[in-house]
Amino acid sequence: MTSTTDANADAPTPDGYGELRAQLDTLTTEAFRPELAEIDQLPTREIARIMNGEDTTVPAAVAEKLPQIAAAIDATAERMARGGRLIYAGAGTAGRLGVLDASECPPTFNTDPSEVVGLIAGGPSAMVKAVEGAEDSKELAAADLDALGLTADDTVVGISASGRTPYAIGAVEHARGKGALTIGLSCNAGSGLAAAAEHGLEIVVGPELLTGSTRLKAGTAQKLVLNMLSTITMIRLGKTYGNLMVDVRASNEKLRARSRRIVSLATGASDEEIETALAATGGEVKNAILTILGGVDGATAATLLADSDGHLRAALAAVRTT
Repeated sequence: MTSTTDANADAPTPDGYGELRAQLDTLTTEAFRPELAEIDQLPTREIARIMNGEDTTVPAAVAEKLPQIAAAIDATAERMARGGRLIYAGAGTAGRLGVLDASECPPTFNTDPSEVVGLIAGGPSAMVKAVEGAEDSKELAAADLDALGLTADDTVVGISASGRTPYAIGAVEHARGKGALTIGLSCNAGSGLAAAAEHGLEIVVGPELLTGSTRLKAGTAQKLVLNMLSTITMIRLGKTYGNLMVDVRASNEKLRARSRRIVSLATGASDEEIETALAATGGEVKNAILTILGGVDGATAATLLADSDGHLRAALAAVRTT
């Protein structure tokens, strides 16, 4: 007797769908977990417990790849230090995570929006609605990168949970052909994306709670790695002083209050001294700290920081040796 499964497997499929289905069947992120087949019958609290347990496995998967992640970060920081950009490229959830990480860099590290860029297949509208066929086009990825004026100093990070998304692979292939640094972030071993990139980061988190819903563990893993890529790169570029965000952009009341708190934590100065320093430096936190700790005026602080490529510790060292 032929099973329903066998019959479905032998049935004719639209061009390419049979091959794609076969590919998906090989991916860990797409694997079906029979032990969770009755999850919809469980109490809500039990489903939450299971889901929470799944999430706790993600940091360990990231930890296994820390040497590779660190190497990719150092290479990225080296390119950015000479004027390159950090460019994320992905489709669907992966693309949205890249756009999210890029959009948080200007307020956190006072970067220009052009320095860290998120590309999503299908453009900005794909942030909230899928764009038909966009993720399947390598050519679209190449065109999006060309529109940015890609250079050899840039870093392009292709992001794809499956590691097979044509848009992400196309971005990495095109960028590598232009001499840019390339990173491939995926959640399956032996992925095409990792093979295409100079730095392949494969964070294997295993099958999802809901079969193929890679916005779950895979999405969390990608977010953790993107946090590391952008944050540690910015640390290497002197955007922090210790663990203080000294390049924070005070664009609202909360951030203005945070700016004053950062100056206070870094210097131990009084509120009056802090206000005077911020006024003398146009509200620039890093400059204000240097005026207080270095005993210099605002103009001198700006010059010292420019000469130190924005590194506050180096600027302070320069003050102390003069």
